[in-house]
Amino acid sequence: MNTGNLLTDHPELYEARFPDPERLAARWAQATLTAHGAGPRVLDLGCGTGRDAAWLHGAGREVTGADLSEAMLAHARARHPGPGYVRADLRGFDLGEGVFDAVVCLDSALLYCHTNEELDGLLGSCRRALRPGGLLVAEMRNGAFFLGRTELLDAPTSGEFTWRGRTYGHVTTLRVDRAAQLLRRRRVWTADGSPPLEQRSAWRLLFPQELRYALAAHGFDLVSLHDGPGPRTEPPWREGDPPSITADGDRLHVIARRM
Repeated sequence: MNTGNLLTDHPELYEARFPDPERLAARWAQATLTAHGAGPRVLDLGCGTGRDAAWLHGAGREVTGADLSEAMLAHARARHPGPGYVRADLRGFDLGEGVFDAVVCLDSALLYCHTNEELDGLLGSCRRALRPGGLLVAEMRNGAFFLGRTELLDAPTSGEFTWRGRTYGHVTTLRVDRAAQLLRRRRVWTADGSPPLEQRSAWRLLFPQELRYALAAHGFDLVSLHDGPGPRTEPPWREGDPPSITADGDRLHVIARRM
C-alpha cells in the first residue's frame, strides 16, 4: 500500500473534498476580528489552499497567508490571489516583530503542535508577530470532548466523492493515544484504477485549562474560550450568533489578546 497525503499534495482535490461555498470559516473569523476591534493586518497561519485568506483580503484586510506546504502555497497564489503568501512552520516562525494586528489559526492547524515545546514555539512566535493588543483567533477540535466519549472512535467511517469524473473513496479510523495526548487518524483512500493510499496524521488533544495556562504563560489575556457556534459546529455559526458559555463540545474557539 502506498503512503502519502492525497489532499495536501493535491490542493484542488482538497477543496473538492471540503467545499466551503459560503466561506463560513473566513466569515466567522472576520466577524470575530470586527467584534473585538482588530486592525487590518492579519496573518492566516496554516492558510492551506488560501480560500479563507483571499476572502479576508476581499473583505478589506491586509492578509499574509503562511503554510508549510509548497503545493498549497502554489495553489493559493494561482487560485486565490490577493494576500501575500509565505512558507513558514507554525511551530516556530519569524515574520517580523509587531507586524500584525491579528493572527488567525483555523481548522485545528494549531493542533499540529504535538509537544509542549512545539506549542511554546507557536505561541511565542505569534506573540512576537503581533503588536501589543493584537488578537489571536483559533478554532480547533476540543480535547475535553473525548473525556468519556467514544462515538467518534467506536468504528471506522467511510465516504466517497466524485471530482472530474473520478470517484474517491475513503475509510477513516480514529484512536486516542493517551500517552502522547494525540488523536491519531488513519485514512485509506481508493480511487478508480489506482492502488490504495494510506494517510496517517495526528492532532494534539488540548484541554481548555491547558490552553488557558499556555496562553497566559506566553503573555496573552484570554478574552473568550467557547465550544460554539463556529464554522464547523452543528448547527454551524450564523452572522449575529453569540458565543456559548460552555467549552464541552467537539470544537473549541479561542480569542486571546497579546498583552
